[in-house]
Amino acid sequence: MGSQQVRKFTWRIENFSCIKCNKLYSDIFHVGGNKWRLLVFPKGNKVDHISIYVDAADSATLPPGWSRYAQFRLSVINQTDPKTSITKVTNHEFNAKENDWGFTSFMPLDELLDPKRGYLVNDACLVEAYIATDRTIDLLSDALIVELETASDKLKSKEADHGEAAIDNQKPTIVKPEEITTQSSAILSAPAVLSSPGQDEAESTNQKLPTADQSSSQSETIEPEDPTEEDMDTFFTSLESELARSNIVSSQEEAKEALVNIDEALNMAPANFYDSGMISSLKKAFKVLSSFDCSSTFTIEQKDELLAMEENFKQLPERVVKAVQDKNLLSEKESVKLALTRNLEDSLIKFKEAKAEVKQVEQKLAALHEQVAEAQKNKENILAERKENFKISQDLKVQLNALGKEWPEYVAKAKVAEEEEKSVEAEWGRMKGFISSLKGKI
Repeated sequence: MGSQQVRKFTWRIENFSCIKCNKLYSDIFHVGGNKWRLLVFPKGNKVDHISIYVDAADSATLPPGWSRYAQFRLSVINQTDPKTSITKVTNHEFNAKENDWGFTSFMPLDELLDPKRGYLVNDACLVEAYIATDRTIDLLSDALIVELETASDKLKSKEADHGEAAIDNQKPTIVKPEEITTQSSAILSAPAVLSSPGQDEAESTNQKLPTADQSSSQSETIEPEDPTEEDMDTFFTSLESELARSNIVSSQEEAKEALVNIDEALNMAPANFYDSGMISSLKKAFKVLSSFDCSSTFTIEQKDELLAMEENFKQLPERVVKAVQDKNLLSEKESVKLALTRNLEDSLIKFKEAKAEVKQVEQKLAALHEQVAEAQKNKENILAERKENFKISQDLKVQLNALGKEWPEYVAKAKVAEEEEKSVEAEWGRMKGFISSLKGKI
């Protein structure tokens, strides 16, 4: 298996949570003699998931009727626990209408942005892609994984393929891809079969691509052996010499069209140009002007300055976007500062209110303490009176009991006294009658 037919590309996206633009393109890389790049929607392609696609980078310059095949495995790497990395695999026949392919709902943004999950470390997201252009290669086969692991053991990768964010206006297609998800290395012992992608009509990225379920990848994927630096230097040096010998000269009409494109770009605000996706067409325009014989039209100084503008088209919009981001960051921080100030003011008010309430409660507690002391004193007085009453009651009971014992005697005396009283009254009446009878005789 040649190294040009399968390749691993690693893209480290820095300051991920601060990215403002809708989509990012990676640097271009080569597999099977073709140009490829990754396309990422950091905030999701109209979904609450990160969206990731593989894009045919040179589709705009390819002849009509072109097509190329690729099978690819995309991964968002868990940098603290690689075993929980998210991986999705599919294949596609790329063409003019379907020049990119991938997964709109690759993984939920709330999981990706959660620092505890491990997918963002130091605010950097790590995206890996294996791309194979040989139809006989199965990126899920156990034999291929063993071969890649063996190759990695023999030659550790010297090149870290990670790109800075670049904005373009390519329109990814929306035909539904067939998906295969791998959850662990154990699955590789029974290779999955890739289904052919659907043949529906391509749609704009303003439409939502078909979604795919999440899946966990194996902890590490082994990169095949890359060409050496010497091989690549030799190839591109030869290619540069060959192109230089071709002596292709742009026509006057092509030069006019190139200037119109540049003028159209300059009529935009720098920030709008940054999001317009015109950088690719401008690259082509400057390439046309560089090969245009302008000796009868421009001075050498004018042509040099014109060609030097290409670098300014890269730097100035990026600088203004960075400036806008910094201004927005200040506005965000001002909002945070204002919110914190408001919260502190609320906290101060609540503190003073709580302090006043505590004072009122303390006053109530002091009054309650006085009432408790008074009640305790009343209680003691009542208990003392109850004890005194108890003693008096005991004495009265003793007296009552003694009286009870003497009571029969008193009853007997009362009866004798009653008889005596009757006897006295009888004698008294007799005496009264006697005296009355004597008065009559005198």
